[in-house]
Amino acid sequence: MKSNSHLWLLAGTSILVVIAAMLLPPVAQPAEYHHFADRRSLLGIPNFNDVISNLAFLLSGSAGLVFLRQVHRSPTQTAFQDRKESWPYWVLFLSIASVAFGSIHYHWAPDIDHLLWDRLPIVIAIAALLSATLVERLSRTAGLWALPLLVVLAVLSVLYWYWTEQQGAGNLNFYIVMQFYSILLIVWISLRFPSRYTHGNGIYQIIALYAVAKVFEMLDAQIFAWTNGWISGHTLKHLIAAFAAYGIVRILRRRGVVK
Repeated sequence: MKSNSHLWLLAGTSILVVIAAMLLPPVAQPAEYHHFADRRSLLGIPNFNDVISNLAFLLSGSAGLVFLRQVHRSPTQTAFQDRKESWPYWVLFLSIASVAFGSIHYHWAPDIDHLLWDRLPIVIAIAALLSATLVERLSRTAGLWALPLLVVLAVLSVLYWYWTEQQGAGNLNFYIVMQFYSILLIVWISLRFPSRYTHGNGIYQIIALYAVAKVFEMLDAQIFAWTNGWISGHTLKHLIAAFAAYGIVRILRRRGVVK
């Protein structure tokens, strides 16, 4: 009964946030967003470092998928009390692996049309992590039911932004909600409710690393200058975010049910 009241509270708060996103002035995509610091080409690949660094996402996502495959083959696995709880992680790691292809596609020729394919897997991955958090800390049933809804909302938030860009008045509000409000919910739920599994506090390291990656993204040109053109902030953002994603795999490998 207590978990139900918290779920209703989360649902009500989320509806208010969506209403606020509808009423607030639209946040437009900055025109200079596509102007990255490191534009060097190598081996015929434009923006080489920003393109190739995305392979780290493929490695992290693939490691997660391999682990989940092992879980489903092992009768003694301890990562999930019920194998259904792995569903959000299948979506999560598939999305992380897809980030590699979407972001390579974008950084090969940065523009609005290519950015669509970069953002879709990112926001789907965050939605899946929110579903997993609900499953493990509030309600297995509610978390699994929320998974398809959250994924659909994530996709719609990106498609809505892209549609508004085509109309000449870009609006990032709903995309911002689905990415950053979802992360805030993950943190709040994790602080408020203990996980049914050990190593649950590892989620804070994952979120912290992702926050560092976003800071490096904002300092793209400055870091490129500080390192005398050795590496840019955006390239580092890819590597750190992919390392954060691999951290989720490490948590799943080590965890067990809290006694």
